[in-house]
Amino acid sequence: MDDAAPEDPLALESQICFALSLASRSIVAAYRPVLEPLRLTHPQYLVMLALWERDPLSLKELSRKLGMTPGTVSPLVKRLETLGYVRRERHRDDERSLAILLTDAGRGLRRRAESIPGTMMERLGMDVEELTTLHASMLKLIAAARASGDLPG
Repeated sequence: MDDAAPEDPLALESQICFALSLASRSIVAAYRPVLEPLRLTHPQYLVMLALWERDPLSLKELSRKLGMTPGTVSPLVKRLETLGYVRRERHRDDERSLAILLTDAGRGLRRRAESIPGTMMERLGMDVEELTTLHASMLKLIAAARASGDLPG
């Protein structure tokens, strides 16, 4: 007779959802002191990353790119506008659509932010290869969750 107890399928430590939740909170906390000198929160940093890739973006495009609802993104954009990093204006081709544009200060902030990825690698004690592998695994997980119909695409 085997004395080993069967592994509990509901053990908290073995749940991917728990590991991902803890990892997410931990990463956001690790970014906090790096982003504070830029006066950005982590969600605001994500908005800026999207705009540094392509400017302008409509609120709808920005929301889709970030995988967030417009109701979540709108207050982030308003705060970034208060900081002087972005401005909102009606889209030239569609007056109903709001375009989010970088200001000169927002474009200048990009230069200051270029050191963040390297700083975060140092803080996390991970190299490019490890982070690339982790990133690929996360993208695979996101695609699988979206394919199940439970996440917006």
